[in-house]
Amino acid sequence: MANAHDELLAVAEKAQIPVVSTLLGLGGFPGSHDLFMGMPGMHGMYWNNMAIGEADVIIGAGMRFDDRVTGRLKDFAPHAKIVHIDIDPAEISKNVRTLVPIVGDVRQVLGALIGHLEPARHDEWLGWFAEMREKHPSITIGESRTLLPQLVIKKIYESMGDDGYVVTGVGQHQMWAAQFYRTDKRNGFVTSGGLGTMGFEVPAAMGVQFAFPNDTVWSICGDAGFQMTLQELATVVEHNLPIKFAIINNGWAGMVRQWQELFYERNFSESKMFNPDFVKLAEAFGMLGLKATRKEDVAPVIEQAVAHRGPVLIDFVVDQDENVYPMVPPGASLAETVDLPAIPVVAQGARI
Repeated sequence: MANAHDELLAVAEKAQIPVVSTLLGLGGFPGSHDLFMGMPGMHGMYWNNMAIGEADVIIGAGMRFDDRVTGRLKDFAPHAKIVHIDIDPAEISKNVRTLVPIVGDVRQVLGALIGHLEPARHDEWLGWFAEMREKHPSITIGESRTLLPQLVIKKIYESMGDDGYVVTGVGQHQMWAAQFYRTDKRNGFVTSGGLGTMGFEVPAAMGVQFAFPNDTVWSICGDAGFQMTLQELATVVEHNLPIKFAIINNGWAGMVRQWQELFYERNFSESKMFNPDFVKLAEAFGMLGLKATRKEDVAPVIEQAVAHRGPVLIDFVVDQDENVYPMVPPGASLAETVDLPAIPVVAQGARI
């Protein structure tokens, strides 16, 4: 929000510091950069969570060390001296003990910091990251007979390059989108964090498209959240907003189902969705509706959607049982990150 992209890049490059980004920080650092390591925390990259446990210094720039990033607080970054930059003094040491508090606009602070830094190299540290990424490929998409949601989202990003904006709702699709966000588009990832507002994906995409009428806008939707605000498709069609809506349709309120499966002994309650025919729904609103149920359908429907000059809704019918990994179970530390679903981990009496 401070437009500190250039300053952050300059600091990271001058001191050769790896950069991890919270959910709401995605788009603040170029995704293709060698120093960009992705997201940490509950559904962040395994290597980032392990690195936080190994780090001796952590600079938190404009973030609040919330529980989705820290895991079990008493075990967060046990060896690290923490420098915390935030414009709100109430955030400093609110959750984690801060050695160096800096209250100010992050762009001004980082800009001032650059002149005080001496050029440095941390080749051994970066080598450690590379080794961890090779041994723990957190977001590798495996072979599957069914259509996996991760494949859909990856193909959407590959079709975009750095030319568009991505908006998400809240849930599993949001985490998969955050994991695969690797573009250099500044502020190109728009999502609801903190409040976690289901249904955000439709009206927020409209706002982005109104703000950037000449840019491609993809709205990655959950089938549950989409139904909370789908009536706004009428406004989308009225103004001919060329938004591409990708519904990740797994027939569930997916993140609720995942927690009920893993931590509540599969007692599924109010999480199974009764969905309409999304293609017919799109056509009823007067927009193009497409559907994909197989892996080989994905690329053609994305290509068709991009070529269409008006709004498009694509119903991607994906595997109903797919869960989001890596994952830090509730009450666990970052060191207990579950990298693969086959690894049993006990947390708060639950077993994965």
